[in-house]
Amino acid sequence: MTKTDKYIVWLFVALMMTACGVKKKAVNTQPASPAEPETPTWHTCLIQGARATITDGDNRYSASVTMQTVRDSMLVISIMPALGMELVRFEATPQEIVGINKLDATYAVTTYETVNRHLVPAVSWEILQQLCTAELPTGSEKAKMVYTLGNKTIEMDIVYPARRLDVPVRVTNLRLDKYKKLDINKWL
Repeated sequence: MTKTDKYIVWLFVALMMTACGVKKKAVNTQPASPAEPETPTWHTCLIQGARATITDGDNRYSASVTMQTVRDSMLVISIMPALGMELVRFEATPQEIVGINKLDATYAVTTYETVNRHLVPAVSWEILQQLCTAELPTGSEKAKMVYTLGNKTIEMDIVYPARRLDVPVRVTNLRLDKYKKLDINKWL
């Protein structure tokens, strides 16, 4: 595994992580009255310019992060280590996670179940969505997560700028036909 592959693996795992004990919030989907239609408080969220720092032993990586979320449907995390260029992208749905390394033109697809075989504590779609909308119990300004992957401890700190709700974000899947598919099980 090359140094770039290791870097992508750690970013992939670390961005999928969040604090222990996060619980899904109950959402009332019933209209207030039969005559009044349901109006969600927001349907999209955009966080631009968040700063993520990942510490893996003596290694420390920092990057600017943009998170686009369509509630209960899809999210896109763009990682820009330098010059505002997207080098790594994660696309997630409630069923799967796709990690794309634009530098090496490769990608990997996995499920939460597969990742959670190696990651302690477990991560879920609900937790990932809270991470990407700054709705963690730790607050909307900063988040600190600590996970174990095998015998490695990985820490991730995120500093959030203000989030924008109900913005017309364009969250679409990246075309993967120009990328080479990798086996995520070789990384885990």
